[in-house]
Amino acid sequence: MKRSPRPCAALLGVVLPAVTSASEAAAGGGPGPLGVTVAAGVTAATVRVGALFDADDAEGPGGLAGTHSCTASVVRGPHRDLLVTAAHCLSGQGPLVFVPGYRDGKAPYGVWKVERDFLPDGWAEGHDEDSDVAFAVVGEKGGKGVEDVVGGNRFVTRTDVGASVVTVTGYPDSRETPLTCTNRPRSHSRTQQRIDCPGLSGGTSGSPWVNGFGEVVGVLGGHEQGGATDDISYSVVLGAEAAALYRRAAASDP
Repeated sequence: MKRSPRPCAALLGVVLPAVTSASEAAAGGGPGPLGVTVAAGVTAATVRVGALFDADDAEGPGGLAGTHSCTASVVRGPHRDLLVTAAHCLSGQGPLVFVPGYRDGKAPYGVWKVERDFLPDGWAEGHDEDSDVAFAVVGEKGGKGVEDVVGGNRFVTRTDVGASVVTVTGYPDSRETPLTCTNRPRSHSRTQQRIDCPGLSGGTSGSPWVNGFGEVVGVLGGHEQGGATDDISYSVVLGAEAAALYRRAAASDP
């Protein structure tokens, strides 16, 4: 389970396994060798990813540091206000805020209030691991949507698992900066895909799997709510249910 059950501010080291193939990652649009987890730099791609915080904690005297428990990212939508994450990150939670590009207690691109969430029926009715993807709408700031500020990736369904390498970027609850890893997903089952990346621990649930075309083709979650170990992570194979949920969330009034 990669949703953090409670905040933690201790730092963890990142395990770097043997390099697989730098040329394969580059050919697929990834930033470097496959299967290596490193600290994410500040780029146009990484600032679209952010940490989810309990709204009460974020507004309290302790500030933002150490209180995040899941990851989300901005996806394109007509109202420029849409996030994608794992359903188990939103289900049963209190008020949340999203902090794109969060680093070391700072919110360089603002703190965005989650105003509505959209959970698939399969998750809402039975916590079906094959439905562990969700969307959230955040409010405007200064007349702008979050996509206006940091941009957004396309949300794409019905892609072939492993057709290209993907980059997973997320926020372990033990760190105050994001980690990133590029590798090629593999099928776990007809409805689940997996990726081998070390160090993606609690808090990385909801992390986007982005291919070389800037498309979200997976969301860390699904089987075992994202994985029982830090080195193997899962995502729902995004299909008809995810596509319908995206359309419903994108069409909602701002």
